[in-house]
Amino acid sequence: MKRTTAIFSLLCLIPLLILTSAASAQGSYVTQPGDTLWSIARAMGVTVDELIAANNITNPELIHSGMTLVRPGQTPVSSPEGAAPSAEYGTYTVVRGDTLGTIAARFNTNYFLIAEINGIANPDQIFVGQVLRVPNAPPPVADTGGGNIPIANLPPPAAGGGFELGGQAFGFGHTGTMRSAGMTWIKFQLRYGGGTDASGQAGQIQQAHNAGLRILYSVIGDHHQLRNNPAQFYRDYAAFLGSLASHGADGIEVWNEQNIEREWPNGFISGSNYTDMLRAAYAAIKAANPNTLVISGAPSPTGYYQGGCQAGGCNDDVFIRQMAAAGAANYMDCLGIHYNSGSVPPTARSGAPVGSSGHYTWYYPTMVELYRSVFPTKQLCFTEFGYVSPEGYGPISSGFAWGANTSVAEQADWLATAVRLGRASGYVRLFIVWNIDAQRYDSDPQAGYAIIRPGGGCPACGALAAAMQ
Repeated sequence: MKRTTAIFSLLCLIPLLILTSAASAQGSYVTQPGDTLWSIARAMGVTVDELIAANNITNPELIHSGMTLVRPGQTPVSSPEGAAPSAEYGTYTVVRGDTLGTIAARFNTNYFLIAEINGIANPDQIFVGQVLRVPNAPPPVADTGGGNIPIANLPPPAAGGGFELGGQAFGFGHTGTMRSAGMTWIKFQLRYGGGTDASGQAGQIQQAHNAGLRILYSVIGDHHQLRNNPAQFYRDYAAFLGSLASHGADGIEVWNEQNIEREWPNGFISGSNYTDMLRAAYAAIKAANPNTLVISGAPSPTGYYQGGCQAGGCNDDVFIRQMAAAGAANYMDCLGIHYNSGSVPPTARSGAPVGSSGHYTWYYPTMVELYRSVFPTKQLCFTEFGYVSPEGYGPISSGFAWGANTSVAEQADWLATAVRLGRASGYVRLFIVWNIDAQRYDSDPQAGYAIIRPGGGCPACGALAAAMQ
């Protein structure tokens, strides 16, 4: 373990030395894919705050490849956030179902850049008809690792099928790497903005298929709209999902973490209310495309709510029992489940470095056993499964302190072990690794979960490939 860590640390140091040389040569540095303010500041021998101040950066989250940053003490660049000449940009009009992530995938970029050049403070808030500046980039070209696997060679993802592996991504830049790791699914989260037409996603669906991957959408929406008229919202939302299925979506997760008020209206949270939505969605999806895999929205794993349920949310164990009592098993092919707070191997049942270490949500075996016991006739689909590691990024947010000591090597090993356990279980249908290529690392350290690590390497990919053999 120590020798492996030492070798990995040396490999991580190589790009840092190159960065240091580049940053020192002229007192400035042009950012490259995979860079973070933390890595650049470290190479320059300054603090992140000093680097931000020297370059007049208003939003530290929104840096992108091609920005010119100066060393503190030098004259700030005139365009600190690296806006390219207007000739390099076009426009795009937002349609129903778009998110910055799906738009970014179309233009071979990332949603951080689109948010930055359009002055969008909250990437979750875009609206139909909004005109965005976008890079004039060529269509995305998938990386070539793993060869070309036509989607036609993959059987329909029917309920009851064998174990499969995939990953949630923010674009199509790593599809070859995903295939080489044994993945056959790519997942995107899609925000429903109203209406019933999902034709805007047809190109993305085809792009996934051309890359040899099935596509899974987790479709969420505005819970304020839902609360205003639930029955009408359910009908329109279901019709949109039916349209999505008709355009070839291979799998649809009906909402996400609907047991907490961040995703579902306060005072309206219950497994029964959610099952009303699920019932309508299942009927519409299956009428449009019987082969589309319907996955119930995975609840947020939590024991936060005293008494099991409050106006602002329900513990996931209570919530799925409410779903079962409302007949949800009749309206899904697979039960959605999340596991993304692991800090011990997936074989462990104790030892999490937290005060609530006895709670089932910290451990893979106890999560699986609970969900399996409530829905014994349904397969389990992990629509988020991941381990966070701060290695290569620096100190992790206090809200994720339980993952502070997880190394990249452990992340790779634990993911692979979980895959082996899932394959051997006979009832785990799908693992979607959270995530492939996130870049955000702040109070929500998404990049710490990513298996594409700083510098572009993927230590977990070989381990996953071996687990899938």
